[in-house]
Formats: sequence, C-alpha cells, structure tokens
Amino acid sequence: MSSRGVELLRGNGPAPGRAKAAGSPPDSLAGASFEELVTEIIRRIGEDPGRQGLVRTPERVARAMELFTSGYAQAPEDVMAGALFQESHQNMVLVRNIEMYSLCEHHLLPFFGKVHVAYIPNGRIVGLSKTARIVNVFARRLQVQERLTEQIAQGLWDVVHPQGVGVIVEAHHLCMMMRGVEQQNSSTLTSAMRGSFLEDSRTREEFLALALKAGNLE
Repeated sequence: MSSRGVELLRGNGPAPGRAKAAGSPPDSLAGASFEELVTEIIRRIGEDPGRQGLVRTPERVARAMELFTSGYAQAPEDVMAGALFQESHQNMVLVRNIEMYSLCEHHLLPFFGKVHVAYIPNGRIVGLSKTARIVNVFARRLQVQERLTEQIAQGLWDVVHPQGVGVIVEAHHLCMMMRGVEQQNSSTLTSAMRGSFLEDSRTREEFLALALKAGNLE
C-alpha cells in the first residue's frame, strides 16, 4: 500500500499536545456502531461504501465477527454442563481431526487447521461432541496458536479433572500465506500436555503415535 493509503487508514490521530490512552478510539469513533466502523474502513481503502456490492457489507461483517468472537461469551464449564458422566474407563480417549477456525490477533486474518484432543478419565468421561465445543470456545476469539493450544488443554483439565490431557494443533496461517513471507505450504504445529501425558513418557508416546495417524502430522 502507498504511504498515502497508510495515512488514510491511520486517520488524523490525536490533536497536537493531546495524548490518547493506548487502545482508546478517537473521540469521533467512540459512539460509532460496528457497521459504521466497517463503512469507514471501506471508505478509507478507497472504495465506495454505497456501491451495490458493498451496501450490506458492514452488516454482514458485523454478523460474521459476532460469530468469530463468540467464544468470549462462553466458558468450558458452560459448554460441558450436563455432559459429564461417571464411568470407570481409564484408558485414553482421543478425538482426532476436530476442525478449527480462528483469527490471528496480530493481523485479524484467519488461521485454520485440525485439533487432536486426548484425555485419560479419572472416574468421569465427557460427551464426545463437547470436546469439539471446547475447541470452539477458545478458537472463536482473537488468538495466537500457542495460547489456543494451552487453553484447550487447561480447559479440559480444569473441568473434567482427568488423569492427563494431550492436545495437538496443526494450522495454516493466512498472515504467513497471503502477506509477509508468503509461504503457501507452511504449517505450524503446537502441543500441550497435562498430568500423565506430561509425566509418563509411554502415555505421551502413545498419544503422539495415535495423533500422527490422523493425517498430515506424519
């Protein structure tokens, strides 16, 4: 983008001698609706927000962002309520290939991939669909992959109280693919372990071996 384009996106900034607190919106935007803010972005990149294809774009973006950030209004204990069952099973439970879509907090661009979640029960099991829901609780926020992986593991650990938890996330980041270094075939792999997955090498190796069979982690 040209320097002129950058200046348009930045706006005029605070008046001389008047400092704004970090993260505070300009006074002129403080009362603006989300749709009005999107309209202003469209205008600042040089487009016409009144053009037929863009008239309803602010409304669509607002609805999309409400979904993409809906995890802020949820907690692991809420999505797993009523889905914890007493059960004597004490072997590994692994849910593989959970689809994950999130937004990178640095550029607000998507990153997406698969999550493999395993735990060893300690008298209780959780409904299988809830494993995917706990992924969405944390994925539908502004994220970095490293924190997302840890939050999924910790959320399951805190609510289910299993003997151990293991989480692997493999994702593609559009902030690396369509900008910056433009690495189209790169992927990022992160893991987080709790309890027996961290303390027992045999448990950890079993988890990694099973997860490796899930697809692209070989």
